[in-house]
Amino acid sequence: MHEDTLEQWQHSHDFAVNRDRAEHNTTTVMWLTAITMVVEIIAGSFFGSMALLADGWHMATHVAAFGIAVFAYRYARRHANNSQYTFGTGKVTVLGGYTSAIALAVTALTIAIESVTRFFEPIAIQFNEAIAVAILGLIVNLASAWLLQDHHHHDHDRHHHHDRNLQAAYIHVLTDALTSILAIIALFAGKYFGWIWLDAVMGLVGAGVISKWAYDLVRDTGKILLDGAIDKQIKLDIMTAIEADADNRIADLHVWYVGENLLAATISLVTHYPRSPEHYKSLLGGISSLTHVLVEVNQCRGEPCIK
Repeated sequence: MHEDTLEQWQHSHDFAVNRDRAEHNTTTVMWLTAITMVVEIIAGSFFGSMALLADGWHMATHVAAFGIAVFAYRYARRHANNSQYTFGTGKVTVLGGYTSAIALAVTALTIAIESVTRFFEPIAIQFNEAIAVAILGLIVNLASAWLLQDHHHHDHDRHHHHDRNLQAAYIHVLTDALTSILAIIALFAGKYFGWIWLDAVMGLVGAGVISKWAYDLVRDTGKILLDGAIDKQIKLDIMTAIEADADNRIADLHVWYVGENLLAATISLVTHYPRSPEHYKSLLGGISSLTHVLVEVNQCRGEPCIK
């Protein structure tokens, strides 16, 4: 076989999706959060405000989470053609999302522990400063959320396509916005009605919501990282497309993720009327999420089921 003929049958195994805009926006949010963090820590130290200091150090955890997201984008891009990765670096951003989800779970646990502690050991609250900090944090988070909207959201083959690395960063911003809103409600109630206990209650509510978000993200990203079961509808679509042609019957089918929303499949089929693998691949052209397909064709020697 000549070299130029061989090259016609070879193809790239880079299944990473171009996320340049997401990387740029996440980097912007990381620096915006970092600047806000530094300002709050310096102001808290200078004015002796524990509220400012606490919120500043809390923001440090989100800066770290955004750093993970940015690193994942850059690593996936720079190593896209690295031969050490069998199917490219499409799952690196998923791993970034999974890591951020773990950080979210830790954040929820920390908030829950602190809230329970405040039930039994209430602390004096400087309402005016605390409200100002919460409003500042809410403004920064709303601006960050706008930047981190997934503009690459599409609906193909009845399946939603998400950038889970960006989704994780977005959820980090939402958790901060949620805690800011709950804090503002609790602080106003404490200042004007003396409901100091509401601060701890709102903390527990926030921890519960954040835990749910973290669980959903861990479940979704973990399924992709561990080659978990994909949507049954996709398998049904593959079987229908193949078996509607001639008397083909699928004997073995494996489908798994090689990147976010990108699938690979190995198909073993039996037929009395064998054709080239390319013919069977062409039957799957309507399933856009299938990016890498291997087909094994076995001829059945028995009596044909159809004439």
